[in-house]
Amino acid sequence: MLLKNASVLIIDDDTDVLTAVRLLLKTEAKEVVTEKNPENLRWLLSKQTFDVILLDMNFTSSINTGNEGLFWLNKVKEFKSEAAVIMITAYGDIDLAVRSLKEGAADFVVKPWHNEKLIITIKEALKRKGTGKAAAGPSINNDSIIGKELLGESEIMQDIFYKIEKIAPTDANILILGENGTGKDLIAKAIHQQSLRADKAFVKVDVGALTESLFESELFGHKKGAFTDAREDRVGRFEGANNGTLFLDEIGNISLHQQAKLLSVLQNRQVTRLGTNDAVPINIRLICATNVPLAELANENRFRKDLIYRINTVEIMVPPLRKRETDIILLAKHFSRLYSNKYLKPVLEFDTKAMDKLLQYHYPGNIRELQYTIERAVIMADGNVLQSSDLIFSPIESSVVVDSEPDELKLSSVEKNTILRVIEKHNGNITKAAKELGLTRTALYRRLSKYDI
Repeated sequence: MLLKNASVLIIDDDTDVLTAVRLLLKTEAKEVVTEKNPENLRWLLSKQTFDVILLDMNFTSSINTGNEGLFWLNKVKEFKSEAAVIMITAYGDIDLAVRSLKEGAADFVVKPWHNEKLIITIKEALKRKGTGKAAAGPSINNDSIIGKELLGESEIMQDIFYKIEKIAPTDANILILGENGTGKDLIAKAIHQQSLRADKAFVKVDVGALTESLFESELFGHKKGAFTDAREDRVGRFEGANNGTLFLDEIGNISLHQQAKLLSVLQNRQVTRLGTNDAVPINIRLICATNVPLAELANENRFRKDLIYRINTVEIMVPPLRKRETDIILLAKHFSRLYSNKYLKPVLEFDTKAMDKLLQYHYPGNIRELQYTIERAVIMADGNVLQSSDLIFSPIESSVVVDSEPDELKLSSVEKNTILRVIEKHNGNITKAAKELGLTRTALYRRLSKYDI
C-alpha cells in the first residue's frame, strides 16, 4: 500500500510531536489524525479505519504500568484493528521497544528522528502490511559487518541488531558494556557503518592503555615544542574523528583526572592542543566501551557520574558467549572457514563430539577465546574433520587444576556441586535452576547427563 493512500493516526501526549508529525505527513499521506489521550483509542478505532498508528511508549495517563506503550499496543489488537503499529520511543526505552516488536508492533522509531527515516519506516510498515509479512529483521547495508564478522542468531543478539539499526542514524552517545572478548569493538564499528557518518572517519582509541602523560597529547593533539618529545605539530584523535565517529575503548579504566579532561571537551565540543590556547571546534559521534559493570562505574570514587550521563545516552549490554549457546557453533564454523582460507586448507567441519565439547565449555575468554581455539585446531588438524581432541582450550583462561589437589577443588567438581545445590534450592525445578545458573534448560540437561545427576 502507498503512503499517499494511507490514513495515519498519531497518539502522543506531547503536542510538539503531534504538530511536527502532522506537518511532515500532511503532504505525504491521505489523512493524518492526532490524539493526545490514548484512552480515546477505542472511540477512534470504532469511528474509522487506520492503516498506520504511531504510538508513543510513555504517557502521563491513568494507566501507570511503566510501559504504557505495550499496554495500548495490546489494546489495538483487542480492538481488532489491522493497522500497522509503529512505536515512538526515547533512548532509554529501546529495550521495551524491541519487546514491542515481539508483541506485534510493525517497527519503532527513536526520538528525535530524522524526517526521511520516519517516512521510510512508515512506508516499509505499509509495504509489509500489504504483503501480509511480519515485521522484518534489521535492514543491513551491504557494507555492514553484521552477518559477516558480527554474527548471531540468538534472540539476545537479534535484539542488539535491532538496537543498532534504530540508534545508528541518530547522533546519540553510546556506551557498550560487556566482558572482554565479547565483540564490543565490532558493535561500535557496526553502529558507525549504519550511521549518517558512515563515509567519514571511524577512529578507535584504547584510552585504558594511555598513560597520564600521553592521554592529552593522544586525544587532543599538541604543538611542536609543547613538551620534550613534541618534535612536530600533531592532530589529536578528536580532531582526526571530526565529522565522524570516535570510539573510546576501555573508558572505565581511566583516572578521575583524565575523566575531568574528557568531560570538559565533551561539554564544550572543542579541543585545545597542548602548547596552544586556540580552541578547535569538534563535531563527533561518541561511542565508548568498557568491561567494568555499570554498578561499579556508578561508584563516584572510581568514575564521575556527570561523565557517565554524558557518554551513556544509550547503553548496549553485550552478553558473554556462555549466554549465547545457540551462537557457539555458528561462530565456530565462521572461524573454521576464516582460518582454513588463511592457512590454505580445505574448509574443516566438526564431528559430533567436537560440537558437544564446544557447547559444554564455559568460555571465560568469550568469543576471542573461541576464535583462538579454532585457529589453533585448524593449524594442527591432519584431516578434513575437526575432532574433539583437536579442540584445546587455553590454560590462560581455564582454571589449572593439578592431580594433587583434592577432588572438591577441581573445576568439574565445583560445577557439579553448584548445580546440585541450586537444583536442591529450587526443589528440582529445572527451569528456575537454569535461570539462576545463567544457563538454558538444554545446557543444564547436558550438564546433568555429564555428571550423572
